[in-house]
Parts: sequence; structure tokens; C-alpha cells
Amino acid sequence: MQFELTTSFIDQLRDDISERNDAVIKAQLHELYPADIAHIINQLNIAEAGYLYELTDDDIAADVLLELDEETRENLLATFSTKEIAEQLDNMDSDDAADVINELPQEIQDEVLSQIEDIEQAGDIAELLNYEEGTAGSLMAKELVSVYAFESVNACIDEIRRQAEDVEVMYAVYVVDQNEKLIGMLSLKKLIVSHPLAKVSEIYEADVQYVKTSTTSEEVAEIMQKYDLVVLPVVDQLGRLVGRITIDDVVDVIRETADENIQRMSGISDDVDSNDKLWRLSRARIPWLLVGMCGGIIGSRIISTYETQLQMHPEMAFFIPLIGAMGGNVGVQSSAIIVQGLANNSVISDKIAPKLFKELGVGMINGFICSTIICLYSLVIEDWKLATTVSVALFTVILCASFLGTFVPLTLNRFKINPALATGPFVTTLNDIIGISIYFLVGRILYIFL
Repeated sequence: MQFELTTSFIDQLRDDISERNDAVIKAQLHELYPADIAHIINQLNIAEAGYLYELTDDDIAADVLLELDEETRENLLATFSTKEIAEQLDNMDSDDAADVINELPQEIQDEVLSQIEDIEQAGDIAELLNYEEGTAGSLMAKELVSVYAFESVNACIDEIRRQAEDVEVMYAVYVVDQNEKLIGMLSLKKLIVSHPLAKVSEIYEADVQYVKTSTTSEEVAEIMQKYDLVVLPVVDQLGRLVGRITIDDVVDVIRETADENIQRMSGISDDVDSNDKLWRLSRARIPWLLVGMCGGIIGSRIISTYETQLQMHPEMAFFIPLIGAMGGNVGVQSSAIIVQGLANNSVISDKIAPKLFKELGVGMINGFICSTIICLYSLVIEDWKLATTVSVALFTVILCASFLGTFVPLTLNRFKINPALATGPFVTTLNDIIGISIYFLVGRILYIFL
């Protein structure tokens, strides 16, 4: 069923918790998915959350824990003993368990690992913790199904049955040689229709996509997206099969990358969310606010240098906000398209010239339309001199903003700097300064010769 969280539901649930109506609460939780239960717990205070979590069925409790917001999970785990945390990790895939234990304070991580009953699970988690964050090694799970190429189909099926007990969802069967090196993948269809005495080496597919443990998470996401994969094997530097990455982990990477780019484009320098503390939120926003303020100061100084011109033609002041806003908007549009293209690999950063010419073409069309409209408007409310000045300046500003909005992110990306930094406050502030300068410069030239 589809669950909808309402205020009345939360209020009733809080009443049930305070009255200790365990039977009623368990009946409600039994009808919900782990993600729905986690969504409810995120809305409760820590005491209510802990009580509700204790009533959650043991077979889904670990899944609920994984679905919680990071801050809620951290607060909830702080109320657990190391033994209780170890029991939860025992019921998770190794990659999820490694993510959870990585969020714990350093001083208790070793203690939790030592209390995990499944020694093999503890070893897998400890191994995953050693991989650098943002690599395939840190994303992968150790649980997988693999068979040897020299085995018969009959023996292979028995081996799959044995290994499948530790794998929640079996996406693929991997084929390795006697040195545990990945050599291919086995189709379940071929396995079923083949003769029981046939060798795996005769029926497996040698063409298989894989990544190394050192491959970046962004590259992993690109490969899985390009080849429409739901699972991707991971090998070590010697080519030995060590794990697999499933699509749900890659979706998390894509979402985190998108969130990070949106924050960068909005002028937020750190990875934060709305639940973070005030100082952290402020610290993440203030750098680009200061950049914007400096840009405003520079813009005001530029205007002050044209004070005499404004005294002679005060009507020019009417269009200063328009010029600044249009330049900023055009620059953000251009840079947003480029950043999106770089993110999904539809734009090649080495080929800057074609994109520049294309954006300049778009800028010319948009500039002509906007400058024509503002020219007609200015003719109605003012004289033809101001109309000409504003329309020529606006056309020039839009062209410059299109150029900068394209050139800056492509250049940053070429120098391995996050191009999302070019969008938002940076481009807006830069175009404000350039736009005002162009406006008054065009005005001075045209008023002299007209």
C-alpha cells in the first residue's frame, strides 16, 4: 500500500507511544515498508524514535535503520550499546554495514566490529572501511555468487545454492579462474538449458564490464548508466573478483552528486542539509555571499565614476537593474546548460570553440528579441537616444553573458575544478559588473555621437 504521512497520524502515534499501546503500534508498522517506517521515525523525537524502533520487526529493523536520515540514525545509534549496534550490522549487506559503522565515533568502531558474531561479515566490513571514500571499493558489497570455470553445470548449481543464502538479490553469476580472477559472467538461462555434465568454461560469456576498486564513484555511475547495468563486478589490482556494486548504490551516488552540484550552483561551498547546525549552514553560505557583496561594491564604484553622466541623463538610472538582472540570468542559463552537459558527458570540455559559437548564436537571437522589445518600450516612455542606448547595451550584455556562462565552466572543468562553481553567484556577480560597465560605456559613446 502507499503510505501518506499526515499530522493527525503522527499525533495519534505519539499518543499511542505515550500510552504504550504496543499492539496497536505493531499492527500499524506491520502494514508499512521499511522506508515508510523510517519516514515516520524521522519526524519523532529521540525517545519516541527509540521506542518505535524497538517495536519494529527484527527482519526489517536493519532496513529501517538504513533508510533513516543520517542525523536521526546517528542520534538513534547513540542510544544503543555496541552489542546492539553489532546485532544490527549482522543483518545488513557488508557495504551498508560499512557505511553505518563509518558514521560511528572512531573510538567505538573497533569495539563494534569485535562484537559482530559473523566473523566473515566482520572481516568484510573491516576490509571495506580501508577503501578510500568515493571509490568503487567503498561502494561495493562483498556478497556475490561466483563459480569456477572448470566446474560442471551440476556442481555449479550446487555452489550457487550454497552461496545464494548470503545474497539477498542475485543479479548475476560471475565466473573466475583458479586464481579467483574474473573471466566472465554466466547466464542463468544457459545454466538451466545446458547439459548437467557440461563445463562452465563452455557456456559462460567472456565479455563482461567491470571496474577496479580504485575507480571513482562518478566513473562507476557513468559505466552503469552507459551500459544499462543493474550490477557491476569489482576487481582488485590483480584482476581478482572482490565485490559487486548494485544500482541502488549508484543511484545514491548520482543523487549526492546532483545535490552537491545544486549547492555549488547556489553558492553553498560545503555539503550541508537543512538539519545541520546553524554555524555549519552559515559557514557554507557566507563565502559566496561575501563574493556577491564585493561584486556589488565594485558595481557601485563603477556607477559612481559615471556620476556626471547620470546627472546629465538621469533617465539612464531607470534601466540599471534591468541590465544587471538580464546579464546575470543569461549567464546562469548558459552555465547551467554547460554544467549539466559536463555532468552527463554530452559536452566534451576539450572542444570549447563549437559550444562557444553555439551559445553566442543563441545569445544573438535572444539578445535581438530582448533588445527590440526594450527599444520599443523605451521609445514609448522616453526618447530615441535612451531607447538606442538601452537596446544596444542590452544586446551586448546578453552576448557577453552567453560567452562567459559557456567559457567559464568549460575552462574550470578543463583544469579539474568543479564547473558547478561557475554557476549562480560567481557568474551572476561577474555579469553584473560587466553589464553595468558596458551599459554606461555604450551610453557615453552613443550620447556623444547621437
